[in-house]
Amino acid sequence: MAEPFPMHCHGPGWVHYFGDVGNYLLIRRPRSIRGRLTMLGVVCTLLILVPMAVVMSQVISTVVADVAWQETQQQAVLVAAAVRAGVLPRVIKPSVPGVDLVQVVSPSGHVLASSATASSEPMVKLMRPPGGAMENGQTCANPEPGCLRMTALRADGSGSPVVYAARRTTTLTSTTFVNFIVAAQAAVLTVAVGWIAWEVTGRILRPVEAVRSQLAAITLNHLTDRIAEPEGDDEITKLIHTLNQTLLRLERATHEQRRFVADASHELRTPLAGLRLKLEEAQLHPHGRDVDGLLAETLGDVDRLQAIMADLLLLAGLESSASAVREKVDLAELIRTELGRRADRIPVRARLADGVIVEGVSSQLTRVLTNLLDNAQRHARERVEIEVHPDSEQAIMVVCDDGPGIPEADRERVFERFTRLDTARSRGHGGTGLGLALACDIVRSHSGTIAVLDSTYGGARFEVRLPLRPGAADAMK
Repeated sequence: MAEPFPMHCHGPGWVHYFGDVGNYLLIRRPRSIRGRLTMLGVVCTLLILVPMAVVMSQVISTVVADVAWQETQQQAVLVAAAVRAGVLPRVIKPSVPGVDLVQVVSPSGHVLASSATASSEPMVKLMRPPGGAMENGQTCANPEPGCLRMTALRADGSGSPVVYAARRTTTLTSTTFVNFIVAAQAAVLTVAVGWIAWEVTGRILRPVEAVRSQLAAITLNHLTDRIAEPEGDDEITKLIHTLNQTLLRLERATHEQRRFVADASHELRTPLAGLRLKLEEAQLHPHGRDVDGLLAETLGDVDRLQAIMADLLLLAGLESSASAVREKVDLAELIRTELGRRADRIPVRARLADGVIVEGVSSQLTRVLTNLLDNAQRHARERVEIEVHPDSEQAIMVVCDDGPGIPEADRERVFERFTRLDTARSRGHGGTGLGLALACDIVRSHSGTIAVLDSTYGGARFEVRLPLRPGAADAMK
């Protein structure tokens, strides 16, 4: 019955349990966003609640123990005073309510006096406190009288009897039960947070799952379908709106691609059919055909095929060359160089302002100039002009002619690939149908614009606007 009991309280073991649970959750990370957010909420809750629960458990246990020990200390002090006064009765009558177990034990371990409810054997072996010292403790080591909170007090200096005053502890006041209650509360709160996080994230992500299902049902052949946009202005609504805009752009790009492939096939088929017809005719009538004339005609068809293929390859490569190194380009020098190596049927009149400098790919800007001049030469009667001048922060390059011009209703269509116009400005004049489309794409890749206006000479006026190189406008002032 006489066994030592712990004099200090230790942290509850359930803290290590929650730590192991947290490590398990971190290692077994869920794949879904819903699961990850739920796990994050649970882990954060544990990180907050576990320290709070430890502190709360310690505080509650300390408060409960302090109240109980105050009563045992009071009873021990009263009995020690009776020992010192020599008026200690054999049967001690406790005067503090609840503290009914009192013993006075001699230094040799014999019980000198005790309360009626205490046995004649020492309740527990305590460390012998020094003279006048007091120690508090608790134990559940003995089945009888059970769990105790007690105070040990040396009655009168070293070698004097020790007074033990104890009270039985109930389940409601034991530290073990307090730890259990606090741990249960932390567990319930953690489960509640996990459930709330699971339900809330489920409701938040439900529209995302609906968007995923609808988006998965949209195929290349059903690009006209759209995702239903809910009311409101939250992030999900903005995401759905962006996805619908992307689908719209994808639909237009797919339509343009299919149209481009169909037009390109038609454009390539025409010269190929003519070339095959001439060769078959020469094969059927080898002696009745002028060889030189045949070669000239077939070479013309080959040249047309080669021009179409070159334009198609350049159009396809514009996007991949968007990151090409750009350099300082003087538009006046570029035009003078190009005009110097051309042999046009109509001399080009140039009005060029010096110092109009842009940043761009020189070869691509040369191609824009070449295509605009070729177009003007094909349709002009007797006048082609080119002009370059600055305008605020822009460089303006104008190519105009005195040809039939372009109707206002067709001025946007002329920049589409393989566009046919029911006017004198048609590909019957020898163009590939890609020159203006190519020029437009190059200008746009240089952050510029191109437009068709009326020429003062009655024909077409193509106006290209490109941003001036930083500092170029100040240098021309």
